[in-house]
Amino acid sequence: MTDSDAEASSGTPEPERPERDQPSDSPKSKRRWSRSTRFWLSVLLATVVVTSLVSRFVVQPFVIPSGSMEGTLRVGDRVLVNKLAYSFGGEVRRGDIVVFDGTGSFVAEESDPGLLEGLLRTAAGAVGLARSSDSDFVKRVIGIGGDRVRCCDDEGRIEVNGEPLEEPYLYPGDKPSNVRFDIRVPEGRLWVMGDHRSDSADSREYLGSPGGGTVPEDKVIGRADWVGWPVGHWTSLRSDHG
Repeated sequence: MTDSDAEASSGTPEPERPERDQPSDSPKSKRRWSRSTRFWLSVLLATVVVTSLVSRFVVQPFVIPSGSMEGTLRVGDRVLVNKLAYSFGGEVRRGDIVVFDGTGSFVAEESDPGLLEGLLRTAAGAVGLARSSDSDFVKRVIGIGGDRVRCCDDEGRIEVNGEPLEEPYLYPGDKPSNVRFDIRVPEGRLWVMGDHRSDSADSREYLGSPGGGTVPEDKVIGRADWVGWPVGHWTSLRSDHG
């Protein structure tokens, strides 16, 4: 009997050799991971594009940066700005809370921030994580084109076209204004003020500037219609005043 026959007839099984695990970085695994990554990147890109388009043309979140609109709006509130409010025949009304670009009226012309900074600023502003621009402001419309706005009557109230203005939204303890003024608002421009009058740099602050403190209507980004965040401060900002 040959040695090989003896081994075959001995009945002793050969030890099983463990199968090698497939490496996690095998070509097949890499292909699956790559397809999954491309899918989620596509979803992320589509979400960013849709969010940016909605923010650009329909509704944009805006972070309240200061206390000038207290107690209506608090620092850190996210308001939803309706960009279609004044489209299709809509007009700015007294009492509206508006977000506007103050370039040329409240702030000097600013330099180009550059492509990367501009994209990052736009993206952050689109989802309400930051102000989209340092030149954006939120104030309440007190006078529109053609109005005569003055402070103050014998009871300390602001008058618009000779009628005293009732302002239940004023910050508790604030007077309507500590600054006296009398201005005729030019056509196509707005006189705006914060609700926290003692802590607001508004149209009164720029009386001696070009435009006399008024803001061009075409610089209005939209009307702040809702507080969307935080949850405990959800509220509508629509006003029937005016």
